[in-house]
Amino acid sequence: MPPAIQVDALGKQYRIIATQMGRPSVREALAGAAAAPWRRLLGGDGSRRESIWALRDLSFDVQRGEAVGIVGRNGAGKSTLLKILSRITRPTTGRALLRGRLTSLLEVGTGFHPDLSGRENILLSGAVLGMSRVQIRSQFDAIVAFAEVEAFLDEPVKHYSSGMYVRLAFAVAAHLQADILILDEVLSVGDTAFQQKCRARIEHILRQGCTLLLVSHNLHAIASLCSRALYLDRGELRRDGPPQEVIHDYLARTTRHGTDSGECLLDEGNADVRLRAVRIFSGQRMTGSVDAQAPVRIEIEYGTLLPAARISLLIQLLEESGVAVLSSATLPSFMTEPDAWHETPRPAGRYLSSCTLPANFLNDHRYFVNVFIVVDDVHAAVASHNVIAFQAHDDGFRGAVIGVVRPKLAWHTERLA
Repeated sequence: MPPAIQVDALGKQYRIIATQMGRPSVREALAGAAAAPWRRLLGGDGSRRESIWALRDLSFDVQRGEAVGIVGRNGAGKSTLLKILSRITRPTTGRALLRGRLTSLLEVGTGFHPDLSGRENILLSGAVLGMSRVQIRSQFDAIVAFAEVEAFLDEPVKHYSSGMYVRLAFAVAAHLQADILILDEVLSVGDTAFQQKCRARIEHILRQGCTLLLVSHNLHAIASLCSRALYLDRGELRRDGPPQEVIHDYLARTTRHGTDSGECLLDEGNADVRLRAVRIFSGQRMTGSVDAQAPVRIEIEYGTLLPAARISLLIQLLEESGVAVLSSATLPSFMTEPDAWHETPRPAGRYLSSCTLPANFLNDHRYFVNVFIVVDDVHAAVASHNVIAFQAHDDGFRGAVIGVVRPKLAWHTERLA
């Protein structure tokens, strides 16, 4: 049986026109417009043309009923690939074949007409997919119930809140009968309850034999929903295989450190606040391989040039599959005791903040750390993802334990009879 999606030597090139810097005056603009025909005649128009390849020589197949996740940094070419597959843009080289009825949700609400009501947009979306009115009507009530917009169904969608728009858009894409479903970052929008409904619906349509192509920065969703993953980097396919292996490779390539060093030296942020280093300690030893039976300390070195600013730090700990393990910050709700500089304007200088994970908390896994530095509770001067990683191990622990953490907890047993 031929594959549902077939991509052969696909490439997409974009041309960028770089003009001279600065905004011209009215006089210069008029003069430029008058001279433009002569510049074209002489072979130039005063601008510089550059080109970039968003995709280059990309080839892969997706079998019918297969669920494939796509991971990669921003700018890796993921959205460009989905636009080509959805027939929104044409490839520069190669070809992409799709066999079956396609529905895609690349940007939430794509294809909706703002002046039409929710009811009319549901009917229009089904018609665009080639469904009959009978087929659309058979799913209409389920779509409305899923989106929870009954009271506003006959209002123009331009009056919908962003949450209502999101719910209706996904409900339409996930309920209209399609052989191939393409989703871009759908699991990252809406509230938690809506995201859970989305996951449940995706699992349902996969059981019906639908082919899924999912792009998401939610690595846990890709690991749990997909049987295969693709890793794109700068428009090229770096890895194709089981989700856990691909995610591990992706995180390893995008983490800026040596896994054994326990230290990442850097210089990023803005003109006022700079992140200088992140270090991992197992007990008193700086290392990238920590003992789960000992405390693990995370140190963050940073600097500020602001004369009097309130600075807060936030870290996120993620397991290698992308599951968020915990968050901690220099805020009262996160600390056992107040930090010396909490909510206190501090002078310019270099600082070192640290937090300690208790012993016997981590499991035998690889963990990644995100670091955020917030100034005056307003904006994040630093947002550094996957800045450092470390491997936790426990040679003395007997038996495998499933889970991202395995703390030692107090148990009590009493006889009832």
